[in-house]
Amino acid sequence: MDLYGKKSKSIPQKLIIIGLELILLYFAYYILFNKGGTEIYKRFGIAMPEGNLYRRIIIFCFSFIVFLRITFAMFVFVKRRIPFEEAISIPFAFALYYIGFAVFGYGTQTPVGIFDYFGVAVFLFGSYLNTFSEYQRYKWKKDPNNKGKLYTIKLFRHSMHINYFGDLLWVIGYSILTLNIWSVWIPILLFFFFIFFNIPKLDTYLAEKYKTQFSNYKKQTKKFIPFIY
Repeated sequence: MDLYGKKSKSIPQKLIIIGLELILLYFAYYILFNKGGTEIYKRFGIAMPEGNLYRRIIIFCFSFIVFLRITFAMFVFVKRRIPFEEAISIPFAFALYYIGFAVFGYGTQTPVGIFDYFGVAVFLFGSYLNTFSEYQRYKWKKDPNNKGKLYTIKLFRHSMHINYFGDLLWVIGYSILTLNIWSVWIPILLFFFFIFFNIPKLDTYLAEKYKTQFSNYKKQTKKFIPFIY
C-alpha cells in the first residue's frame, strides 16, 4: 500500500474513517457504561462487574479526545492520498484503543489515584507531542520559501519521528489507566509497528525525496525516542 508521495483531499476515505470510528466510539460507550463489558467477559466464562466509574469515564474521555484529534489532523494536516485500504485499516487499528482499553479497564475496581494521574499526564503529553509537532510542521510547510526543504526544527529536532513518539506515549497513558497488565501488549505492538514498518517505510520515502538533507538530519537526530534512540 503506497502511503507517501501522492497528494489528494481523499474526502470519501476520510468520511469512511470518521464513520467507522464513530461506530467504535459507540461500542466503547456500550462496553463501559451499558454493561457491555460484563457481557463480553461472560462469553469467556468470567464474571466481571462494572469497575470504578471515574476510571471508566476517563478512559472514554481519552477515546473521545483521540477521535477529535484524528479528525482534526486528517482534514488539516494530511495532504497525501489515503488509499481505500488504509481508510478501512485505520479504524481497525483504533479498535485496539477504543474497544481494547475499554474492555481491559472495564472491571478495574481500584479508585482513581496518583498513578492514574500520572497516566493522564502521559496521555496529555503524548497528545501534545503528536498534534503540536504536526501543527508546527504544517505551518512551516505553508511558507513558499520552505518548498523542497526537509522540516527538522522545533519538536522535530529532538526526534525524527517525534509525532510517532507522541502516539506511543498517549497509548501508554491509556494502558496505565486500565490497571490491567494485559493492556501493555497494545503499546508494545504499536512500538514494534513503528520500528519495523511505519518508520522504515517513511524513512525510505524521505531519503529518496530529500537525499542529502535527510542524510544529514539522520546523522544528527535520534530516530524515535528523544535522547535515546
